[in-house]
Amino acid sequence: MWCRSVLQSLRLMSTSRKVSECVCSRVRVCVSPVCPHQVGVLFDVDGVLLRGGSVIPAAHRAFRKLVDKNNNFLLPVVFVTNAGSCQRHHKATQLSQLLEVQISPEQVVLSYSPLQMFKSFHEKCVLVSGQGPLTDIAKSLGFQKVLTMEQLREGFPLLDMVDHNRTARPVSGSCFCPNSACLLVATAIILFGEPIRWETNLQLLIDVLLTDGNPASVYDHQLPVQLPVLSCNMDLVWMAEAPSPRFGHGMFVLCLESVYKKLTGRELQYEALLGKPSLLTYQYAERQLRLQNYNHRLSTIYAVGDNLMTDIYGANLYSRYLAQQQALTTPNKVVAQPMGNPVKTGDDLLSSAAECRSILVCTGVYNPCSPMQHDQSSPITEATFCAHRDQVLESELVEPHHVVEDVEAAVLPFGTKL
Repeated sequence: MWCRSVLQSLRLMSTSRKVSECVCSRVRVCVSPVCPHQVGVLFDVDGVLLRGGSVIPAAHRAFRKLVDKNNNFLLPVVFVTNAGSCQRHHKATQLSQLLEVQISPEQVVLSYSPLQMFKSFHEKCVLVSGQGPLTDIAKSLGFQKVLTMEQLREGFPLLDMVDHNRTARPVSGSCFCPNSACLLVATAIILFGEPIRWETNLQLLIDVLLTDGNPASVYDHQLPVQLPVLSCNMDLVWMAEAPSPRFGHGMFVLCLESVYKKLTGRELQYEALLGKPSLLTYQYAERQLRLQNYNHRLSTIYAVGDNLMTDIYGANLYSRYLAQQQALTTPNKVVAQPMGNPVKTGDDLLSSAAECRSILVCTGVYNPCSPMQHDQSSPITEATFCAHRDQVLESELVEPHHVVEDVEAAVLPFGTKL
């Protein structure tokens, strides 16, 4: 059952609300600085609001409940997606046009957004993998030296040999050396999202990993230290227009891990795994909600998603983390760490919400008619746990607080017009 006190508190706040330009500057939310909101909402995008480029009909109905007559949001809202092939202002524009509400870039959290916190890597030369304007994206996050796969391929034309139609033809007697003497040497790798040419990226990433960033040399299968790898988006699958889920970046990462282990006998190690279900991603999203609320604490965050292994797992993991933080005294509270090694971040990422409630919709990856998902008596096992290698299987983390038909049903507890 939905908490009646939530609705009552929202109605009380409506008597003193006003439209305000908050810290996020361009986010317009009906909020009073003397009576801030207690509730914020995190929306997944694919499978919840969209299927590919098409809007799920329930999304339009849902957002009519979340905005006033002037198109201002009635409470803090952030869109958290594991997409990573565009810049957030482009995603905000796309969502605004499709959903017919005004969404600002500050309301969008993409899988790579927390990378701006990894300042120790911003001056390193990073090799980026994915698609879209990766150089612009990386530089907008603070990375100063960016090397793309295409630049690496052009610099070392004999590396990419799968597609014979675009393979470089070696000159007789020529030695293997880069075309450019000033080619940057990668000292870290960032996996932004699934690439277009998987075979090219798999080959070149292995080349860089097994040569410590110098693919002109031979493989060293026993390198004492692996190049740092930061990976965004762990979704194995995602929902587009097709009747069944499509491969996501997590599937590409799975291929990379398999090849690396086959060649070296070791597991590929990560400096960080970002995007849902990473705690750091939820902490970053909470900060964006708080900025819309005059930096006041939210009591409850609702997280709406369609994927048990990312949206629900992540929201429940974050709720557990929030409960642990509530038990600590304020001076001892710490920033949530990504999967991987610790990262130094600012105090503005400290969590303050009391709980995060997960809501699962049935319009995306989750299909209640699936034999496995329909049979509630069959627990999820290691064999059916369709998640990243480093996620720990805990049944309570894949149990949503609420299961609803679609996003319109999901907004009922906090979407009443005030």
